[in-house]
Amino acid sequence: LIYLLNANLTLGKNGVPVAENFRLEQSTIPDTVQAGQVRVKTLYLSVDPYMRCRMNEDTGSDYLQPWQLSEVADGGGIGVVEESKHHNLAKGDFVTSFTWPWQTVAILDGDLLQKLVPQLVDGRLSYFLGAAGVTGLTALLGVREKGHVAAGANQTMVVSGAAGACGSLAGQIGRLEGCSRVVGIAGTDEKCSILVQEMGFDAAINYKKGDVAKQLRELCPGGVDVYFDNVGGDISDTVISQMNQNSHIILCGQISQYNKDVPYPPPLPPDTEKIQKERNITRERFLVLNYMDKQEASVLQLCQWIQEGKLKVRETVVEGLANIGAAFQSMMNGGNIGKQIVLVSK
Repeated sequence: LIYLLNANLTLGKNGVPVAENFRLEQSTIPDTVQAGQVRVKTLYLSVDPYMRCRMNEDTGSDYLQPWQLSEVADGGGIGVVEESKHHNLAKGDFVTSFTWPWQTVAILDGDLLQKLVPQLVDGRLSYFLGAAGVTGLTALLGVREKGHVAAGANQTMVVSGAAGACGSLAGQIGRLEGCSRVVGIAGTDEKCSILVQEMGFDAAINYKKGDVAKQLRELCPGGVDVYFDNVGGDISDTVISQMNQNSHIILCGQISQYNKDVPYPPPLPPDTEKIQKERNITRERFLVLNYMDKQEASVLQLCQWIQEGKLKVRETVVEGLANIGAAFQSMMNGGNIGKQIVLVSK
């Protein structure tokens, strides 16, 4: 089974993705595995906000290629090797790739796959797509490289999209790195409760209820020193208005803007930009791929925190390749808590 970007896709630059933008087909793969290749069975696939950019002819990014109409879509994936003609991979090895095709079985170039060590995540392989993968790296390296968190500095961190894959980790990592107060912003009471009760946030704001600016002032009486921004838009303008002198924005994502034809990162409104400049607030584009020299040590740190119970991990799992379009649509609408995962095969 393979999952394709639908030929009748009419999304364009300003539009909301729906499950019908994709279609499921049955196809065949070659009978033989060539030298250097492996045949893999897909176990898990990841759907992520950045994929919305791949639904445009111009992704707005030099490192992301657009999905092609009637071609197999791809993204982060994990599978098990069923047959190998690659010198470093054997039958039974678990492997991952950032460009895993959305299909149940595939023949892939072994050089493009990374071998996984299940023991690092206590056998929970899907974590390598989230907390112990690019998502976790984005949270950890974002906090370390752009947050300027210092233990004992009595800093307050605010995280938007705080119950999502990256935000739920970023808040916890901010605490582990030394923030004295962590406040999340999410879209339901359930998400807010999980952030506080399960993930150790000091407080959480449901942005769909009440006055966000007022609640922020009450929960962050000393202002905001670090803002982990996953959403952009009005929420970010509200947070930035309460940020301190020489504070820092970790520009991770702008999901509120992904369905609009605007550049990335989107420009701030004039009033917000004025605040940013007057208070010397840093707001630099952050791309985890620029820090790959720190990947190995960072993944080991994440795995250690997971094993020690210091980093709580949440996943929203949908079963079946046929449901990946619906999972993507739901994730883009905030339907997930933690990482959105598609279980393709057990």
